[in-house]
Amino acid sequence: MSFMLGITPWPVASAVLWIILITAALYLIRSTAHKAIQATAHALHRSFRIASKAVSRSEAGLAVRNRDVLLAAGREAKERIIEREFDRINDFVRKDLAKYSSLHRSLSESINRIEKDHDDAIDVPPDPPGWVKAVQAVAAIDAKEGRGQVGDILSDIHKSLIKAHKDAMTAYHEASAKRHQLLRHMRPDWRLIQQKLAEVGKNVDSLLSRSVTIDRLMQEYEDIVHGQDRAVSVLSSSSLVNFFVSAFVLVIAIGGATINFSLIARPMAEMVGGTNFIGGFKMADIAALVIILVEISMGLFLMESLRITRLFPVISALPDKTRIRMVYITFTILFLLASVEAGLAYMREVLLHDELATSAILRGDIGATATGEYMWITTAAQMGMGFILPFALTFVAIPLETFVHSLRTVVGLAAISVLRMLSLVLRILANIFLYLGTLLKQVYDLPLFVPLWLEERGASNSQGGAVTGRVRQ
Repeated sequence: MSFMLGITPWPVASAVLWIILITAALYLIRSTAHKAIQATAHALHRSFRIASKAVSRSEAGLAVRNRDVLLAAGREAKERIIEREFDRINDFVRKDLAKYSSLHRSLSESINRIEKDHDDAIDVPPDPPGWVKAVQAVAAIDAKEGRGQVGDILSDIHKSLIKAHKDAMTAYHEASAKRHQLLRHMRPDWRLIQQKLAEVGKNVDSLLSRSVTIDRLMQEYEDIVHGQDRAVSVLSSSSLVNFFVSAFVLVIAIGGATINFSLIARPMAEMVGGTNFIGGFKMADIAALVIILVEISMGLFLMESLRITRLFPVISALPDKTRIRMVYITFTILFLLASVEAGLAYMREVLLHDELATSAILRGDIGATATGEYMWITTAAQMGMGFILPFALTFVAIPLETFVHSLRTVVGLAAISVLRMLSLVLRILANIFLYLGTLLKQVYDLPLFVPLWLEERGASNSQGGAVTGRVRQ
């Protein structure tokens, strides 16, 4: 600085001289500097715009891929549900059709018995008594010729009338009792027919409700196959819900596995040695963790063999005999591991009692070494937990499958959001650099306000002179 201010005897004059020189230099290269700033700004703007378009294309491709994955997963899930509904209807119809012959025979027999009893229960009017003709014959006799005989005949007719009336009433009562008995016999058949028809109606209603459900599922399946936006939005929301729910269940399962680990880690130290380490980790902890992981693996294989989950297509494609054998093998291994854990839990309680007794002896408290009366409850609870937890962890396969399938959609949606945000940021940066070039040109012109003002005045004067010359001409 002292050198720059020492080019003349007066520092102020030196500073003014340097300012004039720098201003002149900046004014002389102004056009080139403006072009350089503008070219740099346009280059950065174009680069960020190209990057933004590339990110947008990647986002569009990822959105299409995520849509395809979502539709494929939804189609597969919907096919499984529809297949299960058809299997239920198949079993339902096969079971009902198997009973159709016996039902038809039972209804036919009941109807035949009702018809027979109905025919037998028809009220037939009694035949007119024979004395009617006798009265007509007596009425035809001349009164003079047969007055004494007519009295005797009428007396006999009266007696016969009373006897015939009694006989007719007795026969009528017997026939009525028989008809009522036949009608009582018809009542169980009516009830049987009513019960059978109610069962048929219930089965038909159930079949109709299932058919309505299948129609709704088929409509949803068609929407998924056609790739409609409504189906995609429903599948996206369903995937998000399934992701968070399955993640929550997996966290609970991790807590259960942690408790299981704490049950067997201590007795495992007595089996494999508590002073052995592998890479900074205790050998006993690694052994306990391996046992728990093997149990979870056996549970996954068991669920796959039962075709509850489909994480491993190879297991689902096995023949039925091989798959059933695999079910028995995995269940046996899981049962043995659960039994081992129950034994380790019992061993843990025994070790705890021994430690308590040893510490009591060291303290000199001999009475404290006696085992409590209800300590067996704790032992039984630990053994029960050690035996039940491996089977409970078996069902982790269900939320794990849901988590894996929904994770693809969630990661895709997150990646789309990140790419969309990155594209927006790049577009904003492109516009910022574009306007930043204009700003830098204006900032560059700030020190040159004097020569620029003189240039502008000279240009205006020359323009005014040219206009005046034209007017004079």
